[in-house]
Amino acid sequence: MNLKCLVVVLAATLVSGISQAQTTQSAVLEDFKPSSLNQPGQEYPQVNSQGYARFKIKAPKADSVKVSLGLGGRGGTKLKKGDDGFFTGTTEGPMDEGFHYYHLTVDGGVFNDPGTLNFYGSTRWESGIEIPAHDQDFYALKDVPHGNVQQILFQSASTGIARRAFVYTPPGYDKDKSKKYPVLYLQHGWGEDETAWSNQGHANLIMDNMIAEGKIKPFIIVMTYGMTNDVKIGAGGLRNFKVEGFQTVLTDELVPYVDAHFRTIADRSHRAMAGLSMGGMETHAITLAKPDEFAYYALLSGGTYSPAELQGKTKPDLVFMSCGSRERPDGVKKAAVDLKAAGYNAVSFVSENTAHEFLTWRRSLHELAPMLFQK
Repeated sequence: MNLKCLVVVLAATLVSGISQAQTTQSAVLEDFKPSSLNQPGQEYPQVNSQGYARFKIKAPKADSVKVSLGLGGRGGTKLKKGDDGFFTGTTEGPMDEGFHYYHLTVDGGVFNDPGTLNFYGSTRWESGIEIPAHDQDFYALKDVPHGNVQQILFQSASTGIARRAFVYTPPGYDKDKSKKYPVLYLQHGWGEDETAWSNQGHANLIMDNMIAEGKIKPFIIVMTYGMTNDVKIGAGGLRNFKVEGFQTVLTDELVPYVDAHFRTIADRSHRAMAGLSMGGMETHAITLAKPDEFAYYALLSGGTYSPAELQGKTKPDLVFMSCGSRERPDGVKKAAVDLKAAGYNAVSFVSENTAHEFLTWRRSLHELAPMLFQK
């Protein structure tokens, strides 16, 4: 995908984390409950069964408090100050199901909500809120055997530092020391880091549940930080990102480290790469540059492949492309049709009623995982 196009898609979709269906305030159901991502013992923020979010912030000396999440216009949802010094307010309409970042603007200053947990996104630690999804069962924490997500540190000669990655190993990995596994290298999006797929994406829970249900063959997932150059939001942002440095880190340093320290099947046919948004851009560039490294490609809200790009290169076993229904689904669908016509195993997936957000990508991983390493 053209980098300029990706930036345009990001700008157009990051503002659409709200359901298109408008509902009047008079119809709001008063069945609000604390968000599942609240700090221990904190009552707010709250969500109701319709997807509305309600906030209550103590700021007795403030004149104005707004929440970046909501239908209150470009300035966010404005909260109303009460005599008790608390600012309260409810979004003007229901939110999309799933996870959302947000922050507070208090008298012009940006702060996180002390009532909720923080998640790294938008190049900073942001507050997070979860709107319960009708299909949330596939990423729910269940009483099933669980894999392990562990932090690793690997030396990067190309960047001159020790870099971090998180590695998911499936249930039973430590019991059968003779068994080896395929590997999926899974990348985060712009402004996020290597914690995103575990914390916001619940990749480990998605895997645990599908393995327990017998829907997938167990495999390892490796998640690492996808930036090597210092990119500033106000100085061109993502347009200044150079993928070549990260490509070296991934293919020349991290892959050999993982193969040396984990029981992997260390060949192309048992190696996949996928990424959301910017991570999709990285996947697109690296798989085209290194077609003998990965056999499975997946772009999650991260653009598309064309037959011309893949022509003359080692043929991938799978090309998976996905997005939310509020992004650009026609382009993703057409790309899969074109690739199939050219003889490639291509699949498109569209997440209904979501935009550029984590429920799109949770669903995408859920669709992708059973297709990996089947050949």
